[in-house]
This record gives sequence, structure tokens and C-alpha cells, in this order.
Amino acid sequence: MEIGFGNGELLVRLAQTHPERNFVGLDLRWISIQKALRNIARANVTNVRLLQADARVSLDRLFVPRSLHRVCALFPDPWPKKRHAKHRLFSHDFLKVLNSRLVNGGEVRIVTDYQPYVNWILEQVPRTGFEVTYETMPPRFDTKYERKWHERGREEFHELQLLKREHVGIPLKEDRPLKTYYLEQFDPDRFEPMDQRGEIVVEFKEFLYDPKRHKAMVQVMVAEENLTQNLWIAIGQKRERWYLRPAKGCGIVPTEGVQRVLDLVHEAAQK
Repeated sequence: MEIGFGNGELLVRLAQTHPERNFVGLDLRWISIQKALRNIARANVTNVRLLQADARVSLDRLFVPRSLHRVCALFPDPWPKKRHAKHRLFSHDFLKVLNSRLVNGGEVRIVTDYQPYVNWILEQVPRTGFEVTYETMPPRFDTKYERKWHERGREEFHELQLLKREHVGIPLKEDRPLKTYYLEQFDPDRFEPMDQRGEIVVEFKEFLYDPKRHKAMVQVMVAEENLTQNLWIAIGQKRERWYLRPAKGCGIVPTEGVQRVLDLVHEAAQK
């Protein structure tokens, strides 16, 4: 697995060198997915899969324990400002999840140009089941960001290698079965859903109603743990009853937060 694969250069080279292995890339940006897909097609490799997803969510929910052999992250965002440090990826909790998804003896490689990020990661490693080694290295991966920093005069980078010595057992997070609510009536003029704060944060963004089609749409943001989702809730009339459920095509992760959104919309719709 490569976390943050840029344009997919490294993934393609690895897939060509090791056709007997399967590779997966995670990236948040659609532009990176597009560029990597083009490079994969040009190289005609068939052993690479891509996910446009947060690594935290993916490892929590999509990869079973002991399913990965190696994970690498070349030049992940170091979030250098102190107030942004909470966004850094390789936290203590994330390293424990990463450990659980690796086979025994599995490896993690992190390369960065930012020394304070190295120090921060080293502080996160204890009690995660990893043995860590750290060294400086010259440019050797020939990726977009490495070339960028090398062209600016950087001759040395920082490499962390984490070897799994003990297994940390963390099971997959399971999807939350979502309840579809039904209403005998719905009055859009009285519909005023309330935001929520706490461990689950819910913010209602927009409400649209089509009186001809007897259909409403509610735009919502819900944040919980490491996951933030933007979705639409559909309220529509069918066979003299109103249904309330996530709109089709949202691509949501069914979680406690999404169920809380449905609960809040249902409460407001009953008033």
C-alpha cells in the first residue's frame, strides 16, 4: 500500500517489478487518481488498485487484520503549524491500527523532508508493536515531490522504517445498519432541524423542497472520530406516507453519525 501516491509513479514501477504482488494506493485528491490511472493504463499493469479515501477510514473499515505486507508514505503532509498538528497521519492510534493490518514482520516506510515531523512520529511509536529505525538518505525514489525538493537543493531526506514485532489486535469497524423512517405527514414550513455538538458533530447546511414532486432534500455535514461526511437526506412521499433516508448516490459510510443525522431529521420532521 502507498498512502498519498501523487501521480502513481512508484506504484507503477513496483507493480512492473513485482507482477506477482497486488498493490493498492490511497489518496484524497481526484486529480491524483486521474493521473495515476493514466500512468497505470500506459504501463498496462493489472495489479494496482486505487482508492480515493482517507487512510484512517480505509484501514479502519476496509482492510482486515494481517492483510498488508508493506506500507509506504513518501513525503506525507507534515502539517508544520502547531495548531494543525492534530491532522498529522501517523499518530499513536493510527500506528496501532496500521500494525493490526500488517502481517507479522510487516514493514512501514515513511520518508519526509521535515525533521520536526520525524521527531513527532518517533514520539508516537512506543507501545504500537513497532520497532523503528531512522536514517538520512539521498534522493532515490524519483517521484514528483522528491524531484521537486531535490531541484531546490535538498540533498538529504529522512527515512523511518517501522518493523512489526508484536501484533496489536484491532478489529474492523463494522457498518451501522441505518434505519429508514416513515411519517404520516410532513410540513416543510415547520421543518427546522437543529445542529448538534459533542462527540458527533452535525451541521445542517441547506433545505430544498419541491411542492410539485412532494420531495425535500436536506444537506448535512457530520463529523465523528476521524471521519467527516457531507450527505443529503431525502424526504419524499410514497403511497400516502413520507419516507426519510440518505439520498441515493451519496456514497456514505454508514456510521453512528449518519444514524444520528437521520434521528435529528426525523425529530424535526415530526414537529
